[in-house]
Amino acid sequence: MNEIELKFDVPPGRLAALEKEVRTASAIRTHLVARYFDTPDGALARNRIALRLRKEGRRWVQTLKAIGDGGPMVRLEHNVDLGMSPASSAPAVDAARHRGTPAGDRLDAVLAESGQALIETFCTDIWRIARLTRVGGATVELALDTGEVYAPEGPLGRRQASSVCELELELVKGPVSGLVAAASRWRERHGLWLSTQSKAERGERVCAVQRGLPLDVATKAAPMRPPRDLRGGEQATLDGPALQRAVLTICLDHLLPNASEVAGGNEAEDVIHQLRVAIRRTRTALRELEVLAPGAFDSTRWEPPLVEAFRCLGAQRDQALAKKALQPRLEAAGAPPVDLDHEVAQNAVASRGDPAKTAAEVARDPAFQAALVDMLGFCAGVESRAADVEAPGQAADLDAVRAVVRKRLNKLHRQVVRDGRRFESLPVEAQHRVRKRAKRLRYLSEFAAPLFPSKKLARYLKRLLPAQDELGAYNDQQVAHALYRKAVDAEPHAWYVVGWLDAQMPVQARACCDALARLSQAKRFWKG
Repeated sequence: MNEIELKFDVPPGRLAALEKEVRTASAIRTHLVARYFDTPDGALARNRIALRLRKEGRRWVQTLKAIGDGGPMVRLEHNVDLGMSPASSAPAVDAARHRGTPAGDRLDAVLAESGQALIETFCTDIWRIARLTRVGGATVELALDTGEVYAPEGPLGRRQASSVCELELELVKGPVSGLVAAASRWRERHGLWLSTQSKAERGERVCAVQRGLPLDVATKAAPMRPPRDLRGGEQATLDGPALQRAVLTICLDHLLPNASEVAGGNEAEDVIHQLRVAIRRTRTALRELEVLAPGAFDSTRWEPPLVEAFRCLGAQRDQALAKKALQPRLEAAGAPPVDLDHEVAQNAVASRGDPAKTAAEVARDPAFQAALVDMLGFCAGVESRAADVEAPGQAADLDAVRAVVRKRLNKLHRQVVRDGRRFESLPVEAQHRVRKRAKRLRYLSEFAAPLFPSKKLARYLKRLLPAQDELGAYNDQQVAHALYRKAVDAEPHAWYVVGWLDAQMPVQARACCDALARLSQAKRFWKG
């Protein structure tokens, strides 16, 4: 079966009030003790599959979960009730119990490829307070979980654990819109933020820390998956809203894990970078694909919080990256050392306008979180504003969808190529606009991958990606120039760097022109 749920992290200061509201007369408190299993090489974790044995009160249940096809809210789940076992023993795990189910088929394939036996990897000890609520014609289960995920004492001689404090809302029956409405109410009332980290993922991190392994938690963009309606072949029916939903789903698969990390306090440079890339990709999807089904999603509500989050997260990261990217070249040129740390911090504060606002607070912002919940609902099939009436100009079949996407790609390609011919003479703001359009052209090309021949797309991207890289390098130089120029009063040695950049920027502008000229000769994959 499919499990449709939303999960939120609970701030420690809000737990008491939240627990009081969840713990009504109908609420049930249950002690859940679970053991998780994987192969020694972590094959299940790599394929986002979780297999567990859990004691629920006095009964044991074996559960298998895997990622579904319906977006970040939807997971495949299969449960097998194993009854009661003696207090001193637990039943053995058996993958065959799930055979013949969609989740079981995925598990069998992964185990067959791995060729390794299952072993116990980590455990959870959770107290759950759960009850049902009705919102918007839907029945939703509220589950407040507190406790820990832990790995037994390992080779480094210490027990590793991660605390759990989260609210899960699972759709029992009724429309997804009711689940989204319930999630919005509880989020707003208690200052919660979306979390994509399952207990299984927490456990995998605990195991990695215990073994002294590095953690790479930044999530990168995945290739565009064909909408389900396209998987049946070229003659399959596909309309504009279906492609909109498929593209936004792949964007959220990128955006949500990074937003969850940052909101949880992880402000690592690579995580913030991926969050900004994901926001930019999502904004491109909203802007370029809105024409497929005008009015289907509420971009007027979603766009402003995305813009604000992107802006707030951007200043410090852009400036630090510009400095980092140039440092080896400056050292090679014999530049004297310049301390820019204070200047970077001051510019980040000035651009944000709020010296106390951290990246975590940006990701937890109520408007940003509301937009994420709304977009999740849209991807899961919540009725849109245009659901009852076909909007004028809506792309109603596969040919119409291709025609609309071709038109958008043509427009962006022409704009980028046109401005590329005169790039060196353009004002700085116009040059910046070329870079942003090149990014949008790349993202829209990737979104359109299911609609056009993959080999032609790959050849086109071989011309587009180098141009984007050159434009990015030029932008880094511009950012660095402004940064060092502001630092000259406090750091006179910064003048050396300013002069060096004055000499380098025309060279890099010419490199941008050359790369854009090569793009102009590329065969457009959407033609013919």
